[in-house]
Amino acid sequence: MTSDTSGGATPVPAHTSGPGNTVVLYGDEGAAHVLGVYLDPRCPYCKRMENGLGTVIREAADAGRFRVEYHFATFLDDAGGSGSLHALAALGAALDEGSEQFALYLRLLYAEQPPEGEDGFADEKTLLKLAGEVPGLATEAFTRKVSEGVYPPWARTVSAAFERTGVEATPTVLADGDPVAVLGPGGYAVTPEAFFAQLSERWG
Repeated sequence: MTSDTSGGATPVPAHTSGPGNTVVLYGDEGAAHVLGVYLDPRCPYCKRMENGLGTVIREAADAGRFRVEYHFATFLDDAGGSGSLHALAALGAALDEGSEQFALYLRLLYAEQPPEGEDGFADEKTLLKLAGEVPGLATEAFTRKVSEGVYPPWARTVSAAFERTGVEATPTVLADGDPVAVLGPGGYAVTPEAFFAQLSERWG
């Protein structure tokens, strides 16, 4: 898919699939297993999961162990603000630059996530500044899409699709549809070893 649309259709980013292109794909689409990852850009527990497991999950996808299907929510905005929506729209623009740029930007957004009560991601200047730290991301096209608000309509569609999944909390991770624990009792990410042990129990 491309973001080049005509006839008034809602633009959608590359590397997306599903109804309305609401699912973000990472990895080999032909992989035997699917890891569904459900996140909200402003969710502090998602930050903990991403910091602890995000990179190793994507490395395993790069190795062909599974593909990742990201489902994004914006329900943290319900408490006030629009940072989740705008961060998700910027992630859409990053997808057009490549899966690698998307992955690095996602990691950076969580690393630099504002406190839960602050709506820093609603400021496009913040999103563009962070993009400048990702190699190959801050292109003229990316900057235009963020500045001109190309992808907020897509982000709203993604958020609405999340609400229809039945998943009630983030972060949630499903291995071929079955829940996998990604946070321990203290609310921090489980170790990569504990995470992959769960996958091995299911998949061998």
